Amino acid sequence: MDQRTLRDENVALLALLQGYGKNRSWSALAGECLLEGSAMSVLNRYANPQRSDTEPIFQPSLFDDDAPTEPVNLTDMLNTAARQWNEWQQQGLQAVTIFDDDYPTPIRSVIDAPPLLFYRGTLRQDDPGVSVVGSRNCTPEGMAFARETARLLVSRGLTVIAGLAKGIDTFAHQTALQEGGRTVAFIGTGIDRYYPKTNQELQDEIADKGLVLSQFLPGSPATRFSFPMRNALISGYGIASVIVEASERSGTRIQARQAMRHGRPIILRDAVVENTKWAKEYVGKPGVFVVSSPAEVGRTLDTLEQSEQYLDNVINQLLPDGAVR
Repeated sequence: MDQRTLRDENVALLALLQGYGKNRSWSALAGECLLEGSAMSVLNRYANPQRSDTEPIFQPSLFDDDAPTEPVNLTDMLNTAARQWNEWQQQGLQAVTIFDDDYPTPIRSVIDAPPLLFYRGTLRQDDPGVSVVGSRNCTPEGMAFARETARLLVSRGLTVIAGLAKGIDTFAHQTALQEGGRTVAFIGTGIDRYYPKTNQELQDEIADKGLVLSQFLPGSPATRFSFPMRNALISGYGIASVIVEASERSGTRIQARQAMRHGRPIILRDAVVENTKWAKEYVGKPGVFVVSSPAEVGRTLDTLEQSEQYLDNVINQLLPDGAVR
């Protein structure tokens, strides 16, 4: 896709989200765009619904509450979206959509992947990393575990992924930077906001040396819904999630649940299992590991890597010569 076509598709995607994203999930709209291969095509269909006997019964325009009864002014929608896109560019805000080659590969495989991501820093297509998350009000033992785990990951050339929250996330990010490693932060606000305010300097440093990502429009405040949505991307971006510390009703529990939905391994610190009912229920499930030290985190990652290599070898042996996976 050339740059002009890419821009047109990105603007059409934004127009689609602005016009029809209130009563229909953004990820559902993004899925339609990917299926049809064009946001402009989907936008045209929504803006000019054709009622006919030949229209498929699953056509969204037949059932959506936000489908217009009369054709809307498509030109106005596109112009409004283009102005917004230009304004973001003038403000120095960077974004990638599902049509961009630079859209992070791990996120594409996430259930409910967002149609666009705003970012500060350096995007990488090949960015293997591990999520390190836990309670905001962490214990000294949890802090030490998070720091040692981050050091271990950096020593292995892995990216440290977290959510820039107080507590465990902050210590993981800070340690990765101190060790000269790469860290990626997913935030629950617009890319132009700082939350928590106390991490403003840290957020800027991550943007300078790593990557800050947001699935929310610029200016969006933190809400009780935005952080669970952010957790889904944290679990999806990493090859595994290390749960360092959590309470019974901790938001970190959502991280574990999302990781399981995405088929990502979960590495639980033994203290989390001892102190929470939900973690006990996870023990014994496929892809769930319990560790008592950062060294055991490393050994678990070795096991996962060996398992992946074994599966790759088996698949390659089963495929006919010359077949592409």
